[in-house]
Amino acid sequence: MIDDLPPLRDVIRTHDLRAKKSFGQNFLLDLNLTARIARAAGDLAGSDVLEVGPGPGGLTRGLLAEGARRVLAIEKDARCLPALAEVEAAYPGRLQVIEGDALAVDALAHLTPPIKIVSNLPYNVGTELLIRWMTPQEWPPFWDSLTLMFQREVAERIVAKPGSKAYGRLALMVQWRADAKIVLHLPPEAFTPPPKVSSAVVHITRLDAPRYPADAKTLERVVAMAFNQRRKMLRAALKGLHPQIEDLLNASGIPPTSRAEEIGLEQFCALARAVKDA
Repeated sequence: MIDDLPPLRDVIRTHDLRAKKSFGQNFLLDLNLTARIARAAGDLAGSDVLEVGPGPGGLTRGLLAEGARRVLAIEKDARCLPALAEVEAAYPGRLQVIEGDALAVDALAHLTPPIKIVSNLPYNVGTELLIRWMTPQEWPPFWDSLTLMFQREVAERIVAKPGSKAYGRLALMVQWRADAKIVLHLPPEAFTPPPKVSSAVVHITRLDAPRYPADAKTLERVVAMAFNQRRKMLRAALKGLHPQIEDLLNASGIPPTSRAEEIGLEQFCALARAVKDA
């Protein structure tokens, strides 16, 4: 056991916590696994940790047992609050639980840097939260690293390289400003209830500045248009971007007949600069 609290199965039985589909819940009950996810986030000793969707508190306990300075847990499901209160009592002064929607709560008001985000994200808001954390007004963001569980397919899109089916907007958005790698694969049977898909944990470490210079909004527009019609050649997919798009593609070292999934991050950044200047 990682602490003196009861096993998660007992916690769920005591508090009658059946996972709800409306909350995107799938509970991870193996405390060895939750401790592994906490360790995948690196040394937690000097950091505050933000956790979204703690549920009955399995990962929360892993984070506290692994030495997180403080954990801020945001939970939408009021049924989980009594179970989390027991964790709070076992780790006095180190856990704060806020009942609310992670998309609406200002987490930064309750955290002190350095900050790491570690979450078994509810499937229904996972990608939206990642995009928010990767696209703040100012860069670098408030967090140092993200260690997040996603459906395996989403995880593979985050780390994908050019030429693969999974490569697209998500890969480019994350890899422009961070290093990302899959650190753990989890089968459906690790969860209660078992989801229909496998899961994976991605560890993302932010860079102090983007990998290549580009205006964020222009880059997002270029990438979105390119991948919205990924089967088309870029000169066709991007024709609404600029009347001289072929010239801009050539100037950026991109053959106008190539397709979006063949183009690397550096070339997309060069094209974004050319579009912005034009």
